[in-house]
Amino acid sequence: MFKLIKEIFRSGEATVKYPFAPLAMEKDLRGKPEHTGEQCIACAACTIACPANAIAMATDVEAATRTWSIDYGRCVFCGRCEEVCPTDAIRLTEELELAVANRADLVMKAVFRLARCEVCDTPFAVAKEVAYVQDIVALGAPTADEAAQRRRLAATCPSCKRIHDVTQIAAFGVARRIEETRR
Repeated sequence: MFKLIKEIFRSGEATVKYPFAPLAMEKDLRGKPEHTGEQCIACAACTIACPANAIAMATDVEAATRTWSIDYGRCVFCGRCEEVCPTDAIRLTEELELAVANRADLVMKAVFRLARCEVCDTPFAVAKEVAYVQDIVALGAPTADEAAQRRRLAATCPSCKRIHDVTQIAAFGVARRIEETRR
């Protein structure tokens, strides 16, 4: 028996004291994805990229909101959501402990307000996403008037954009016919 105790002291501990002491994590560990609602534009790139369908979006047109949610019970910690996020709103953490008493506690949600179309006043896209797109399209405009026109067009629903495009095409066709008759 003393020989066994002597061997135990010589070899040291074979297990870690995990629940009572922090577990040593590797440098590039892919843990729980952390979502920052302030940075998120609700573009849905993460929902498309998620292979486990852990990330979802639901739109309530009557309330003019879009709800983003992640179910950590379904998440496989692949990191695809972090890769595709254009605003770095999703970051993988080193947190692995996801034990909860209720399965509903594994679902995190964020609610975003929808922007209304400048022409017909129907909700069509998340307001933060529209503002993000407006900033991008205004950067390439040669003049301030062109930038304002691009911003207005970005704040227009798809139906009204189609009507705008048809009128532009019709106006272009009429102008072309007038030019041809002058020749």
